[in-house]
Amino acid sequence: MKPAGQTRESVKIALDTLRTNKLRSGLTILGIVIGVSTVITISSVINGINIRVSGFINSLGSNVFWITREPIIGIEPTTEMLARKMLTVDDAIALRSLPHVVATDAEGDYIKAFAVGDVSAKYNGKKVAGSILAGVTSEHGEVTDADLLEGRLFTEDDDLHHRKVCVIGHDTWDTLFDGKSAVGKEISVETSLYTVIGVLDKRKQPFGSGKNPRDNVIAFPIGTFHDLHPEITDLTLVVKYDSPKYKELVEDEIRELLRIRRKVRVESADDFEISSPDILTQLWNQLTGGLVLFMIAVSSVGLMVGGVGVMNIMLVSVTERTREIGVRKAIGATKRTILAQFTTEAVTLCALGGILGILLGAVITWIIYFLPIGLPATVSPAWAMIGFAASCTIGLVFGIYPAWKAANLDPIEALRYE
Repeated sequence: MKPAGQTRESVKIALDTLRTNKLRSGLTILGIVIGVSTVITISSVINGINIRVSGFINSLGSNVFWITREPIIGIEPTTEMLARKMLTVDDAIALRSLPHVVATDAEGDYIKAFAVGDVSAKYNGKKVAGSILAGVTSEHGEVTDADLLEGRLFTEDDDLHHRKVCVIGHDTWDTLFDGKSAVGKEISVETSLYTVIGVLDKRKQPFGSGKNPRDNVIAFPIGTFHDLHPEITDLTLVVKYDSPKYKELVEDEIRELLRIRRKVRVESADDFEISSPDILTQLWNQLTGGLVLFMIAVSSVGLMVGGVGVMNIMLVSVTERTREIGVRKAIGATKRTILAQFTTEAVTLCALGGILGILLGAVITWIIYFLPIGLPATVSPAWAMIGFAASCTIGLVFGIYPAWKAANLDPIEALRYE
């Protein structure tokens, strides 16, 4: 018999064995199913969140640097960092002179305590609590690629004359105006009235379908903001540059200009921090790296248990079919033929477990996707292939010994077996 014919015959025998011993076979491949479905489920969640996080980071602005007095994430600020000189609007304006800089913004935030009765804004008897009050410059929209539902953003003239105008976030608009036009309306913020000139579109949310706090923002021209909260002097500078290929050059130029403006000595370290969206990507990759290791550990247990079960059922199968093996050897079957037959049966058994695991994982992913929490989950074809390949490998590894045992049976003793 040709090899292809032997393979088809072995697969047919394996499937017949499954049909004959459904419960035993099902319990045998249960570990494989659990292991592969775990791989598919966790990798789908990671893949979906990766896509969402990538979109969220892109929404923060493309080709940008954030300049702050202290690190954004990952490091507890030291006393020296907290004592550093504040960054100013003049610093942002000075950075606009750099050759590859497209726009710069100086941002200040005032976040009120989220307490009952703490009202940030009112309009026509309706109110919004816990809004983020923000001050930005006229180049904020260009720096952050902000999308507007209606109206416009601030101009230099708005900032220069400290006009009492504001741009509100999507959730603030929806709460105060019930989805109706807000442009030209006056809202009460703390103790003053401000005219709404623009409404921001809903921001992307990296995790789930919950609300993004930045959708509850009320933004003012930076001068107007300082009239409202003169105590907020700690600003974040945001710099947008023209091309990713100039990233290192722009960073060096920003560092040099700010060191000169802040009179930092040559031998001293920077008294400011320059960050980019890459830092968020790196942090997320570290987190997902841990999740991948967890996924591998959990799925490996299931696959190993499944492998032991497959070896057990194959050893039982060899014992039950000892006489059949003797007959096959008597009519000319070689050791290699018997070895290939039982190995193929083991791989087929595990491959079926792998397919069922992929289907189960896909169903669980579908359920997660449509849960009320809205956790993003997308099946990864690459991980599906890895899961299937791992299940087939388990069948090969754990099926070798039973196949070797069957191939080395003495044909005379096998024919005598009852």
